[in-house]
Amino acid sequence: MYPPSDKQLVYETDDTVYFFATAFDPLNNWSGHAVKIWSKTFPTLEHGYHYRKYSETAPQVAAEILAAPSAWATMQIDRKHHEKRRKDWEEVKVEIMTELMRAKVAQNEDVRACLLATGGKQLVKNSPFDEFWGSGAKGTGKNMVGEIFMQIRNELQVSNKNHRSKS
Repeated sequence: MYPPSDKQLVYETDDTVYFFATAFDPLNNWSGHAVKIWSKTFPTLEHGYHYRKYSETAPQVAAEILAAPSAWATMQIDRKHHEKRRKDWEEVKVEIMTELMRAKVAQNEDVRACLLATGGKQLVKNSPFDEFWGSGAKGTGKNMVGEIFMQIRNELQVSNKNHRSKS
């Protein structure tokens, strides 16, 4: 499936770029795992996240995000129209992200397997650009994506344990 994380398959030298899937790519919000939620199918979790910023306040922007060719493109659309976001976004964004992440894990077996394979390890979205969802440039960010994944993982582990004990 995905290569072990110790293989270091993604790196560059002075004259070559080496690329391949990473071991934990399924946990990335930009990974190519469709998420079906809110009567829509989003090509990535990132599409769904930005879509919800506009679905009620600017449906034309939401439609543009849904049709975006990549997760990166959804961010560009969001940046262009940020003044049209729903006003309560800061209050609801964690709840919406959690809902999207739960759907992604439930709907994609490889995402669920990847998450469960992390055991009890701390999960950190190692983004130097994001102080809220990730660890930030200094490693002191809130790491909310990691926190949500650990919560979902715990729920899955408890559910699996309960299921095994009833068998």
